[in-house]
Amino acid sequence: MTLQGTNTYLIGTGNRRVLLDTGEDKNEEYLTSLMSVLKQHNTTVDKIVITHWHMDHIGGLSNVVAAMEDQVSVYKFPRIDPENAPVPATAIYIPLKHLDLIETEGATLRVYHTPGHTTDHVVVELEEEAAVFSGDCILGEGTTVFEDLHSYMASLKLILGMEPKVIYPGHGPVVEDPQTKISLYINHRNQREKQIMNTLDSSINKFFTPMELVKVIYKETPEHLHLAAVGNVLNHLKKLLKDEQVVQQGDMWCSVTMKGHL
Repeated sequence: MTLQGTNTYLIGTGNRRVLLDTGEDKNEEYLTSLMSVLKQHNTTVDKIVITHWHMDHIGGLSNVVAAMEDQVSVYKFPRIDPENAPVPATAIYIPLKHLDLIETEGATLRVYHTPGHTTDHVVVELEEEAAVFSGDCILGEGTTVFEDLHSYMASLKLILGMEPKVIYPGHGPVVEDPQTKISLYINHRNQREKQIMNTLDSSINKFFTPMELVKVIYKETPEHLHLAAVGNVLNHLKKLLKDEQVVQQGDMWCSVTMKGHL
């Protein structure tokens, strides 16, 4: 799920820098590496930006804060649900808002709320380089999971409109051709959505369960993987419901067009 692990980033050029994400809890190898790099550059961390609540990004927060000699400010977009890992009491918590600006020597960071993967997800733009730190919204390899596809698609389009020159993801290698990568993400989801709508529109007077749709759309996928695909189809259906293209009756779904024939 995390490819080679979680990428974290030290940002800035001065003797106090910004750390973006903190990896997992009690990862001694990571903490040792971080402290070694800070010592090598004669610098420290006075600001930490968390892209979202998943524990491979925020889990190491307490460890990093405890390792710093001076008090650290922690920037994070608030969750709708209760926080799994509250900001340590020894740190200063600064709730993020969309388009907030965070400045450090050598770097100006603009924060964008990009929900979908999680409700609290943000990406961060390094304005000097037109670079985007994408968290788990865009990965270096493969595609990501999401809680809300409707929000996720809007977030992808927002990042596409930012026209980044490079993307530094939360997992995987640096993305050197962001426009192509983001377009592939969007096109992949649109293609799957089109398959679902074509199936729903092909049968008059019929409601489908998500599993019935999977059996039509995922014909090339081994049957033992169909249950996992149900969640993906259900996310698409929930988006289509928000787009007013489908209707729902319990666990059954039908296109708005075909509903008119019932």
